Amino acid sequence: MNAASAASSGLGVNFVEVNGVSKSFGETRALRACNFSARAGEVHAVVGENGSGKSTLAKLLAGVLYPDTGSVRVNGASPASPHAARARGIAVVFQEILVAEGGSVLDNLYIGDDGLFSARRSQRQKRAEAEALLNRLMGGPVALDAPVEDLSLNTRQWVVIARALLGKPSLVVFDEATAALDHSSVERFFEVVRELRASGVCVLIVTHRIHELTAICDRATVLSDGADVGTLAGGEITEARLLELMRGEAGSGQAGGAVPEHPARAGCSTANAALVISKLRLVPDAPPIDLAVAPGEIVGLAGLEGHGQVEFIQAVSGIKRGVGGSIHVRREGRLHAIDSAVSADRANLAYIPGDRKTEGTFPNLSVFENFGIACYRRSARAGFVDRRRVMRMFRDQVVRLSIRIGSAAAPIHSLSGGNQQKIVVGRALAASPLVLALNDPTRGVDIGAKRDLYALLRRLAEDGKAILFLSNEIEEFVGLCDRVVVFRLQSAFTVLASEEINADSVLAAMFGYAGAPERERVRH
Repeated sequence: MNAASAASSGLGVNFVEVNGVSKSFGETRALRACNFSARAGEVHAVVGENGSGKSTLAKLLAGVLYPDTGSVRVNGASPASPHAARARGIAVVFQEILVAEGGSVLDNLYIGDDGLFSARRSQRQKRAEAEALLNRLMGGPVALDAPVEDLSLNTRQWVVIARALLGKPSLVVFDEATAALDHSSVERFFEVVRELRASGVCVLIVTHRIHELTAICDRATVLSDGADVGTLAGGEITEARLLELMRGEAGSGQAGGAVPEHPARAGCSTANAALVISKLRLVPDAPPIDLAVAPGEIVGLAGLEGHGQVEFIQAVSGIKRGVGGSIHVRREGRLHAIDSAVSADRANLAYIPGDRKTEGTFPNLSVFENFGIACYRRSARAGFVDRRRVMRMFRDQVVRLSIRIGSAAAPIHSLSGGNQQKIVVGRALAASPLVLALNDPTRGVDIGAKRDLYALLRRLAEDGKAILFLSNEIEEFVGLCDRVVVFRLQSAFTVLASEEINADSVLAAMFGYAGAPERERVRH
């Protein structure tokens, strides 16, 4: 059934029906007698904390998983396989960005479209269709022959979204689709969703970003511990009400990513800095960057996609090299140079990547092995790994970060995305780093887990850790960071501190509006 026929069937009809569904993975119960329904021509959000069953529900609708009990029906039929689901007009954009990195953009768009011995479309048709769709989605051309592995996370996500929409689906499930999109792309994504709704498509959005729900959703169903606990509509969709349903308690009333205020600190000099960056250039023709981060200071990194903040945090962490300049960590009174990931590790600088699928986890290893792989060298005695010591470290972090696991021996992909991220964070913290560099650590993480992370970062700062915190959610900087460095054109454009840190000022700086002209680069 395509979008047009879905629309003609009439709004108000349940197009998706999930009745009494339970699903377990070993000891982990992902869904418990869950009920859910959605209509053609509406945008319906699925909300819940990490591990509440949201992604499992998406995979059931996609035909990737089968329920242990209960039924899943889309337009009257059960999706028996991914192929059958796709044939019935079901498209799912999964939480992890699924691309074939060895292929081009065009190859990735049409994966699974052709038969074994014949193509459904000619190359000319494919190129014309792909160019038109990507131009509409992204507001500009994308090189179809470019290797997808060379694209930014933001552009790869648009490729995945475009692939889902090529078949003109009648049901689209977006599982944390905005988590990898930058600020300007989120607004374009909302426009795409509104167009789909207007054409009669049933759109399900799985998200942790509650502030997005009031902007785009008609209804929202809350999952808690694998069960549906309520559906809200229109003006009922507020953070306080959603938190009440998710946690069984009254919400705090704060905005989705906002955090309670935290006393600001002044910038520091290089004499007492824990992290010293001097004359670092990200590209040859960009102005140099100087930055000193004090022990106990949280410095935010912001910017529009492609303006250098990601390259900066990767250079600081030894993942990529800048052009000239130097990076040092002060350890035991001495400055230790950072020019590689190995030297960063030896200097006690820990990096937490933004893309846990490709940079943070090993999908074929267990939960414990994913945690322990970075701890083996430190725990070795006489050349042998002390497994008991690693297990103690693992259990300490599971408790410290409230990580939900069924079994330490279970594969890492059996955990929710947020709990996978907590394993990555815990692995870094187990090394007791002096400097912590976090690259968008809350991507795909629920509100409760975000606040737990904010509280953890404050405790780490109070213990004297120096922290770099990169985020694509502007609201996260407010109340958490002592300073925010805003990047433009591959360099630091301005630094905001104290009361200057608010959503309006950060956003204005990202677009080149600050107290000083853009040519007057900031020196720290």
